[in-house]
Amino acid sequence: MSEQQIRAALDAHWQASASGDLNAEHAIYDDDSICDYPQSGERIIGRNNLQALRGHHPGKPSGFHVHRIVGQGNLWVTEYTITYQGKPAFTVSIMEFRDDKVVHETQYFSDPFEAPAWRKQWVQQMP
Repeated sequence: MSEQQIRAALDAHWQASASGDLNAEHAIYDDDSICDYPQSGERIIGRNNLQALRGHHPGKPSGFHVHRIVGQGNLWVTEYTITYQGKPAFTVSIMEFRDDKVVHETQYFSDPFEAPAWRKQWVQQMP
């Protein structure tokens, strides 16, 4: 699969994620894919389990915004924000492809925090 095809597959995946189309969202995954959530120590094995887990999430996202996608070869990273019940979760997804499917994904989730005053003189606020 070319990098252009992988990028198109990722665009379709994230668009389906944003619209809540579970079938289209999970078409990118291999049947035996693995998805890791390091912060909670969880590993989801298999596309069906991943789709079921996401389909049963009690707080459906009310917002979804991809900030950027970068990658090369079989390794691609997406930075995005998901909004759950009015609260943003800054998220990074690292996807490893084999052929035309994701075989391993690692996702990191982070809550926003207030910038400390001590470093104000060296920083700018992001838009």
